Parts: sequence; C-alpha cells; structure tokens
Amino acid sequence: MTITVNGVEIPLHAIHTEMQHHPAPSREQAEHQAAVALVLRELMLQEAHRLGVEPRADTGADAEDALIAALVEREVALPEPDESACRRYYDANPARFRAPDLFEVAHILFVAKPEVPEERAAARAKAEATLTELRATPERFAELAALRSDCPSKVMGGNLGQLSQGQTVPEFEHALMRMADGELRAEPVETRFGFHVVRLHRRIIGDPRPYEDVREGVAQYLREAVRHTALRQYLQILVGRADIQGITLEGSPSPLVQ
Repeated sequence: MTITVNGVEIPLHAIHTEMQHHPAPSREQAEHQAAVALVLRELMLQEAHRLGVEPRADTGADAEDALIAALVEREVALPEPDESACRRYYDANPARFRAPDLFEVAHILFVAKPEVPEERAAARAKAEATLTELRATPERFAELAALRSDCPSKVMGGNLGQLSQGQTVPEFEHALMRMADGELRAEPVETRFGFHVVRLHRRIIGDPRPYEDVREGVAQYLREAVRHTALRQYLQILVGRADIQGITLEGSPSPLVQ
C-alpha cells in the first residue's frame, strides 16, 4: 500500500534507500523503520513550511536538515538541567561514575579456529578435562597452564595480570563480571580464540569519580534524555494531527501527551 503524509507520497525507492540507516533482524523490520523515519521527516518539513520557519544559514547542514533543526529549536522546549537534577542523577547512579574495575585473572587457553568444528570440539574436550583435574587439585593451575596453554601467558602460569573492562573480548569479560574472587569458572569460556579455563584471583572495584569531574557529562546526558522525550512527544502531536495513510504510527492530538 502507498504511504502518504497529508497527501504527499513517500516513494518506495526512498524507503529502500533509507533502509541502510536502519539495521534490523529482518528486511521487513528495516523497511518499516525506514518508512517511519521518512514519514516523521516529512511531517516535520510540512510543519516547518506551515509555520514559516527559516533555517539558520550557518549550520553547514543541507536545506532540509537545517529546516528541521530550526523547527525543533523553535517548537520543542528543552529546559536546561539544573544543579540539583545533576546531583540527584549522580547520587542515584554511582556505578556509572567510577573508574573501570580491574580483574586479576589467569587462564589456560586451548586454541581452535571458529570455522573448524572438529578443532572446536577437541579444544572444548581438552578444556573440560583440565577443569575436571583442577577441581580435584586446584593448586595445579599454574602447572597445567605451563604444560597445556596455547597462550604466551603460560610462562607465567597463565597469569594475565590486571585487565580492565573493555580490554578483552566480550565473552571473556562477560564471564569475569559474574565471577567471585578466587573462583575457578565451572565451565570453559568460549571465544573466537578457542576455549579458556579461567580463574579470577580478585576484582578491584574502581574508585568513584568526583562529582566535579563528571558534572558536565551528567548535564549532557540529562540534556539528551530531555531532548529525546520532548521530541518524541512533539512528533506524537504531529502524527495525531496528520492524515497518514499506508502505515500506522502512535500519535496524540493533544499537547498534554505523556
């Protein structure tokens, strides 16, 4: 079905071009997201023309983007977060405002190429066998790392030193985040490198960052949150007042939309 916005057609070829900016699990979802984006863009352009909005000449954006930016600047109220709001957010989210945790960790790596199933199966079997031995004799970790690991850290008993968040592959970090000090992970950790037998010696919690050091970052985050909410509400009002055919969008004719 043809999509129109107050009688203006959204061409199918424009939707297909827009899809590249909307990665999604399926083509149908990407196409829907692209269509929604173009409908909302058309709504804002029509509203800007209706109100006689003039774009700023110094933005460096193309004409349509500049017009939409001028519309939002004029019509969408964006209150500045005050000091008390910033402080409340900082106090309520301490984990967001501290230095990264450090993990003192050792591992025994059994290398296997991701694209070779036989290698993966063999590496998993070796890792599971090593785990079985370590459950019985955990003091042999360094010895077995030196004998079996495919990582250069074998010469240090598998010790990787201190790792911070973001320094290792996601699967490995995901496992570390869920381990207790001194724990030998019950199952091998699978990554693109192979299978890891992992022991976390200790986790060092990052120090809190002073409020003064992060205040501007907090304020910027709150500005973006307010902008997102205000723009969503404004678009819902435009949708509620428009004649949109061929696609269903959530809208409200009232400025009291929540």
